[in-house]
Amino acid sequence: MLKNKILQEDIELMAKQLDYNRLSNSTILITGASGLIGSQIILLLDYLNTTKNLKIKILALGRNLNKLQQKFSKVQGIEYIEADVLNPIIYRNNIDYIIHCASVTQSQDFVLSPVNTILTTIEGTKNLLFMAKDKNIKGFVYLSSMEVFGQVTESKKLKETDLGYIDLTNIRSSYSESKRMAELLCLSFAKQYNLPIMIARLAQTIGPGFKYDDNRMSIQFAKAVIENHNIVLLTEGKSSFCSIYIRDAIMGIFTILFKGKTGDCYNVANSSTYASVKDIANMIVNEIAHNKINIEYKLNKTDKYPPTFYLNLDTSKLNNLGWSAEVNLQEMYERLITSLKGFNND
Repeated sequence: MLKNKILQEDIELMAKQLDYNRLSNSTILITGASGLIGSQIILLLDYLNTTKNLKIKILALGRNLNKLQQKFSKVQGIEYIEADVLNPIIYRNNIDYIIHCASVTQSQDFVLSPVNTILTTIEGTKNLLFMAKDKNIKGFVYLSSMEVFGQVTESKKLKETDLGYIDLTNIRSSYSESKRMAELLCLSFAKQYNLPIMIARLAQTIGPGFKYDDNRMSIQFAKAVIENHNIVLLTEGKSSFCSIYIRDAIMGIFTILFKGKTGDCYNVANSSTYASVKDIANMIVNEIAHNKINIEYKLNKTDKYPPTFYLNLDTSKLNNLGWSAEVNLQEMYERLITSLKGFNND
């Protein structure tokens, strides 16, 4: 039983919904294993092994062995691979599935460490794809980002092919442009080597499992409620996008792994959550904090933040595979806030 009750509840709900018999006696490699999504996938697989006796062999790949061992000390039968995806990955036994979660995720790093951001994305994905080719895997899902859509200037529904402009003179584009290249690498390996490789293009993920000191917008908004201080916006808050609850995102990833078409990309988002930063802040102030806090503006012009964008993701392609998002925007933040209280980050 996890200390984080929200996370434990999510794991149990996913286990009920997942077509888990497909995973029986299989070997699954998770990169970015200590990260948000990778770690929760591992916890889900461990729960399935414990409750359903599926005998899934879990391979957790990360750069820090001690960190992996501490995070998954209670996971039975896990095998650790201490490696940096920037280097070729060596594993001598069979692998059935790969879920490639490893990525630079902090916005400040896109600006402060753009070279590492680009190389981690492109070289890391290349190395995992060559491993997939060598192991003749049954399924591979690459976790991409809604940021590949670039600077979309209107609130139209965006299908997977509706990409906008990316400014290559803005250093922050190190993330979005390298993600595009990684997607093309996945498509190229799928086509040239006939490998079952698919892409999950995730919206902003919200839910339990974040560290309390994380700098992401959603965490800062949640902490404002917990600590009873104003939400501070450093931009005008016009950028608009969809969000996705982590549980829904993971179910989407497995739907793509099991049912996705080779070489295809799928938007993973809750399309009903489309809102601006300002609208989200207002929702939190009014509906969750009950007007005990306010919105405060401290405008800060810097290349740390992307230009105003509108990412209204169309999820019909993934919906057609039988997946649908369950958790709405307010519930996402309520569950995030509850999980952060007490700082229980399993």
